[in-house]
Amino acid sequence: MPAFCRSLPRQMGGFLIFLMLPFAGYSQVTKIMGTVKDSTTGDPLPFVNIIIKGTTDGTLTDFEGRYSLELNTKGDSLRFSLVGYKSVTRKIVKHKFQSFDIVMAEEKITLPEVTIHYTGNPAETILRKIIENREKNSIQSFEEYQYHAYTKIEIDANNITDRLKNRKLLKPFNFVFDYVDTSTLTGKSYLPVFLTETTSDVFFRKNPKARKEIITGSKISGIQNESVSQFLGNFSLEIDIYKDYIPLFEKNFICPIASFGIDSYRYYLVDSSFMGNKWCYHVMFKPRRKQELTYTGDFWVNDTTWAIRKIEMRIATDANINFVNDLAVQQEFQWTDNKFWMKTKDYLIIDFNLIQRSKKVVGFFGHKTTYYSDFRFDVPAEKKFFSIPTDVFIEPQSAEKNDDYWVNQRPERLSKTENGIYEMVDSVKSIPIFKTYRDIVYGIVTGYLPWGKFELGPYFKTFSWNNIEGARFRLGARTSDNFSRKMQLEGYVAYGITDMTYKGGTDFIYLFSKNPRRDITVSFKHDLEQLGMSPNAFSSDNILTSLFHRGPSNKLTMVTEYKAAYEHEWFNGLINTIGISRRELFPLGNTVFILNPGKDGTGEILRSINTSEISLTTRLSFKERFISTDIYRMTISSDYPIIRLTYSYGIPNLVTGDFEYHKLNLNISQWFNFATIGWSRYQIEAGKIWGTLPYPLLKIHDGNQTFLWDELASNLMNYYEFVSDQYVSLYLTHHFDGLLFNHIPLLRKLKWREVIYSRAVYGTLTPKNLACSVFPEKMRPIGATPYWEAGAGIENIFRFIRIDAVWRLTHLHDFENPDVPAWGVFVSMNFSF
Repeated sequence: MPAFCRSLPRQMGGFLIFLMLPFAGYSQVTKIMGTVKDSTTGDPLPFVNIIIKGTTDGTLTDFEGRYSLELNTKGDSLRFSLVGYKSVTRKIVKHKFQSFDIVMAEEKITLPEVTIHYTGNPAETILRKIIENREKNSIQSFEEYQYHAYTKIEIDANNITDRLKNRKLLKPFNFVFDYVDTSTLTGKSYLPVFLTETTSDVFFRKNPKARKEIITGSKISGIQNESVSQFLGNFSLEIDIYKDYIPLFEKNFICPIASFGIDSYRYYLVDSSFMGNKWCYHVMFKPRRKQELTYTGDFWVNDTTWAIRKIEMRIATDANINFVNDLAVQQEFQWTDNKFWMKTKDYLIIDFNLIQRSKKVVGFFGHKTTYYSDFRFDVPAEKKFFSIPTDVFIEPQSAEKNDDYWVNQRPERLSKTENGIYEMVDSVKSIPIFKTYRDIVYGIVTGYLPWGKFELGPYFKTFSWNNIEGARFRLGARTSDNFSRKMQLEGYVAYGITDMTYKGGTDFIYLFSKNPRRDITVSFKHDLEQLGMSPNAFSSDNILTSLFHRGPSNKLTMVTEYKAAYEHEWFNGLINTIGISRRELFPLGNTVFILNPGKDGTGEILRSINTSEISLTTRLSFKERFISTDIYRMTISSDYPIIRLTYSYGIPNLVTGDFEYHKLNLNISQWFNFATIGWSRYQIEAGKIWGTLPYPLLKIHDGNQTFLWDELASNLMNYYEFVSDQYVSLYLTHHFDGLLFNHIPLLRKLKWREVIYSRAVYGTLTPKNLACSVFPEKMRPIGATPYWEAGAGIENIFRFIRIDAVWRLTHLHDFENPDVPAWGVFVSMNFSF
């Protein structure tokens, strides 16, 4: 299980409950949505002008004839008009949600004949002008700039039906259903459950490139968590419309004003008008093809600078993306310092649901509104800002701002609905049954059941079996964040029915500083271990490993291990870890450790193999973005390779250390989008071992003897099959995200996605290490021919299942191991957008 899940703080379990328990206040906005159609044909009418009577405010229908409005004005009616059709007027009721489905009748109008000569599409001509001036209109063109940002993020539970309100489970929380609002984006009823406000100062430098954000204020409903403030600040989900691609949820959406936009969109010039004192053109756009990562919407563009004045866009309804029913972006730009068009408002709303397009299953909306102000250009910032070791820094008193501070910082007042969230969250938390519900959700997600200041689990390791222990039972527990937010203790005890042996382990971590990260870890383990298992695999005592094992699990080793390590983050992107360990390995079953064997295979029989080791690890991760729980940290993304270099020295005669050696291991990995044809990931690992060592201390290459696909292992390589003291491996995968299946009608609706991968491993073994110990049966060096396997798979089956077919391309009929599988089918679970 990922470290993030292992360390999910219990208040986040409460947050998941809030996604199911709604809160609200009173809406002061008039919300209207609906459709406009032709009265004769029933076809939707695009580009219909909808004006609030007595004002200049309004909107247009989209390509499907849909419209939505949120009004704060005093108008009492809407006027629908379109050339060639009779106008329609509808009265509105203030401060309520209303839906008007309008039908418009044709009107015959006789106009004098006018001849217009124009070649081409004027909207495409405007687009070319935008592209020509894109670089100078982008904020990235400045050498240095800084600004102030106010960000508000709100999460609402949606699909709030009467059936949901009447459930017995939610009876204690009935008071939260008193106020319900309706979204003009989807027409779904919703209730707010979470609100956070953040103020920050942002500093940018072009050369050398650097971006720093100082969070000066943070206010969160019901949750006081620094990592939440850090993640939800202005830095996350920043959309730059002047780039060709807009990355969202690990996918590259094509920007409507991309340099190649004409290849992906159709454009329509629908209007021109003054916006403020600047003349602008109004252009609408929609995708050319189905199920591509594109948008539909419109923008206003200035007629002289060709800068975007305002843009609204929604992802295509058939885009191949999971759990996102809808996503809309609105951005506004203002003429600043009489020189530049600067983004002053950014609004994003996302409709999430586990079931696509469901109107019954509870989902949630995520809103993010950011206002930008106090721009300063080409004014060098103080050096101290760029010397901060992290990209996002939280001022110590940021969470202690008073109400007057927030009243002055908000560009617009909170609605009564938003104001009510802070009070309602506290009310729900005071209900005793809330704690029970929160703990159940937390246990399902993390595998641990809260119990006072402790947590019991994980439940998926309570029972398992293997050939050595037979049936295995395990009980474990750890301290929770109620015990301490700076340290964690964890321990377990296990017992095998067949070997009648107790095992156990304990871990301790203490966090001196979270940002930059400084911590110390100490651990002890006396338990079985599968040598040659990748760190990504399920552990040998996971019930899934027992259920999906391929072949007998009889290659386990008993290990007694003491470890201690200190982790020191110098600045964001550079971490050093110093470690010391003592390990003792005991053979099990028919395995015997024989050292310096003669020609007859006899030699010194070792009761155990002992090592004492110190190590230094350097981790480089330029521009890495992550979120932190109270104790652990999880990487979100990085645009650059993540490099990990580890040097280890085995110290002889130190605490019964038997061997002297040097080990060097280099690991490089990177994830990146590949234009519009999906995304790729690679990992390169190389290493060398100096010294004369028995095989358990050499590099036993990572295999997989389960039917669960493991990204970091050779899936058709058995455990204990290959060993090296000098090695290199390459893993490469590409996910097409439905590039081919999206164009096959029968598969398009399933939204399956194609994936391919390949792994190659090469290694050598020096004669002295080949002769140092007796190898287990079928273990051998790789030899002159690298190990190579490749596979193709289908992912996104039922949104989370992946099935891979893997072929072993080399070492198929080796004399030492003739029974290896030539191919196999593997299954895995993967939740991705």
